[in-house]
Amino acid sequence: MSQIIHTSPLPDVEIPSITITDLVLQRATELADHVAIRDAAGTSSYTFKALSDAIHALAGGLAARGIGPGKVVGIMAPNLPEYAIVFHAVAVTGGALTPINPLYGPEEVQHQLSDAGASILITIGAFAETALAAAEGSPVTEVIVMGEAVPGTTALSSVFGDPIEQVPVNVAADTVVLPYSSGTTGLPKGVILTHHNLVANVAQFSPVFEYESDDVGLAFLPFFHIYGMQVLMNGLLANGVTTVTMPRFDMVEALKAVQELKITRFFAVPPVILGLVSVPVVDQFDLSSIKQVCSGAAPLGAELQAKAVERLGCEVVQGFGMTELSPVSHLTTSGDYRPGTSGVTVSNTECRVVDPETGADQPINERGELWVRGPQVMKGYLNNPEATAETITEDGWLRTGDIAIIDEHNHMSIVDRLKELIKYKGFQIAPAELEGLLLTHPKISDVAVIGIPDEEAGEVPKAFVTTPEGETVTLEEIQAFIGEHLVKYKQIQQLAVIDQIPKSASGKILRKDLRSA
Repeated sequence: MSQIIHTSPLPDVEIPSITITDLVLQRATELADHVAIRDAAGTSSYTFKALSDAIHALAGGLAARGIGPGKVVGIMAPNLPEYAIVFHAVAVTGGALTPINPLYGPEEVQHQLSDAGASILITIGAFAETALAAAEGSPVTEVIVMGEAVPGTTALSSVFGDPIEQVPVNVAADTVVLPYSSGTTGLPKGVILTHHNLVANVAQFSPVFEYESDDVGLAFLPFFHIYGMQVLMNGLLANGVTTVTMPRFDMVEALKAVQELKITRFFAVPPVILGLVSVPVVDQFDLSSIKQVCSGAAPLGAELQAKAVERLGCEVVQGFGMTELSPVSHLTTSGDYRPGTSGVTVSNTECRVVDPETGADQPINERGELWVRGPQVMKGYLNNPEATAETITEDGWLRTGDIAIIDEHNHMSIVDRLKELIKYKGFQIAPAELEGLLLTHPKISDVAVIGIPDEEAGEVPKAFVTTPEGETVTLEEIQAFIGEHLVKYKQIQQLAVIDQIPKSASGKILRKDLRSA
């Protein structure tokens, strides 16, 4: 069966054989006194020289604690300038970092720490209680807190030591970060990303953004998520862009930051774009400094995109990526905006559109599963060769689980989802995780969870349940139960009590039948 391979219309880029920290600090000497990263509130700020010095000093302190090749450090924190210091200090030791959603409960944090094999967890005081509870029963032997230590923890300031240079690593083979993703199905899995994966992707997407010396980027998208970590934190710093962090998104605070700090690059997700279009307070701020708004993590509809362009008076583009792709495979180049599409394949990358039923490659403008091959493709899933083999073919194609069309202009559009994942405001929710938990509820005998469309969130989880004879269960009961175990965004939003969950002869849930119910 012949393959139809779509190559990038953009020229190939050179991918240096260096560590991600060497790439991020490549302009640190040239821009020594230029502000590299600061918070929007103005309480913390580092020039490129100060950032580099802090990274190497913390690396020395972590190395003295035994962190090095083969070791893993967890980080559970909001976006702060110090996040970048921790990230790259661990990289300099030759170790790997596993970023954790700070909204997780102790059970979710403990699972990730144990699966990743983390020996140290770095967090902030507000999350120390959760961190200490999660550390129990995990390999973590020390909880380190940014800011003032609380009982049972160590202050990060006391960990800094004599600076060290980069510990030698194999950039192509050695893991530098382990974000967790549900992939196309199932429970969250550690995504093995190497220095080469991260360096390659920054090299691939940077030319598309065409950064300039006066650029300032606003970073409220979480650094624990691959979009915030790579496109914002690493991508902006590597290009000498001043990065302004916000610990969480607040519309008014974000608009203030744009006006006062002359933000030129605004990275967002569709629910934020919807707010920029619909919230009246937007008109009270001067947003003229913004050169471009870039949306990702979920498809941005053509109509909403057009409204945003009209209201903001600047280019509003979108891209496509996933954790397993470090994350970017498609971006819209400046001046080549086509409503509703995610842009073109980035440099050094190939794509196929494959019929999931027949395995046949689809021609231009025909639907199929998007497959991607390039240097940004993950090494695999941690401790899970079966899931790796299901996701990456023997010849290196990564099956995205998204149904796409590539048009005659080389632009790609996501039109459906083959995988079971629910995308809530850019976050992944695995139905299997919710189903596994709900099956432990005494009033539920069987359950299936699907995503249903929601204008603001993209999708929200809906549960279909059957109950034991004589029992009833309410949405409020289910929400209270889930709230004890899982992060808030995984909450069931709608409930249907039915007689039987539709399943195939092999016992697989027939989610299509539930969607049409």
